[in-house]
Amino acid sequence: MSLLTIERPPAPTSASSPSPAVTQGSAPRTPSGKPTRLLIGLDLGTNKSCILAGPPESTDIAVSKVVPSVVGYVKDGIVDGIITGNVRILYGEDALRQRLHVELMAPLAEGVIARPEAARDFMQHVRLLADPSGKAEIRAVVGVPANAGEQAREGIRRSAQGIFSRILLIPEPFLAALGFRDDSRVKQPGYVDPVVNSLFIDIGAGTSDVCLVQGYFPTREDQISIPFAGDAIDEIIHEELNRTYPNNGLSRLSVREIKEAHAYVGPSRKPLDVKVVIGGKGRTLELADAIGSACNALIERIYPALTTLIESASSDSVVTLLQNIIVTGGGSQIRGIDTVLQKKLADDGYESPKVRLAGQDFQRYVALGALKAARAARENQWQVLLD
Repeated sequence: MSLLTIERPPAPTSASSPSPAVTQGSAPRTPSGKPTRLLIGLDLGTNKSCILAGPPESTDIAVSKVVPSVVGYVKDGIVDGIITGNVRILYGEDALRQRLHVELMAPLAEGVIARPEAARDFMQHVRLLADPSGKAEIRAVVGVPANAGEQAREGIRRSAQGIFSRILLIPEPFLAALGFRDDSRVKQPGYVDPVVNSLFIDIGAGTSDVCLVQGYFPTREDQISIPFAGDAIDEIIHEELNRTYPNNGLSRLSVREIKEAHAYVGPSRKPLDVKVVIGGKGRTLELADAIGSACNALIERIYPALTTLIESASSDSVVTLLQNIIVTGGGSQIRGIDTVLQKKLADDGYESPKVRLAGQDFQRYVALGALKAARAARENQWQVLLD
């Protein structure tokens, strides 16, 4: 049975069902008269987005890109030739490299569309990355935060309208499980299928999502979304740096880079000396306490959500569930996060918990799951987007 036909009785909630489709216009066609169709799996992240694309009836991946979720609008008065091609809008790494000459704008905040115009421009960029010809009919499965409300979903649909022909919105933790799943091992004895019974902790930039994944689209009761993640950690570290080292001049981007290089949870890892450049001069800052306290604040918010969902699982599933707790997203790169969560569970009496990391390919799992879902989707599950 296709994964996308699995439902939890009596029926999926609105969080798991696409809105009713409306009539679609004519699709682009090849010279032979047949529509050219391309499927996209999109992890639309607050800081970074992953785009995977490929043909419908294949397991091939034609496009695989991870790009910063940022749009740069070139400032007025920039001299001709400073920006290659004198373009007026830059995206991703190109925008960040030209940060002196553009107004940087992040389309998303806390996992949802915050700037609709920038979001539409970014969606157009995603389409061009997947289909430079601009001639294909694009269908996209897009991951949404756990418990994303209808307003958040509508923001994505409006941003994609006229850019993609059809769209399907699915909770990100479910897609992460689907992407993490090793399809070649599903029928092997002893393989624990993460789609059948697991608990995913997906820590992004805007939200941390904790979700039971048990073979069907998670309902609202199966998911907890916490508006505290990478960006909030950056803010705490930045504030602490400003208190400890006044007038340090470090930007939020610099703070994020420091965090990504040195983040940890658990006991203090002093000394943690970090060399930075302030006012053109090298300085060494002791950042163990600032980084540790900010990252441990994440544990304090995730752990209660984790135990709430464990306790809501059926007694028949909970023993296996405790063996299959997976941390993914950018937050999975925080040193010690798996061992700290596992120890807290064991100390609180949970039976033989096992917390593991999704691995170095964490940036692709939601998008990979989305592409798998796109290939498995029934025709009546797609929502059509008109111009």
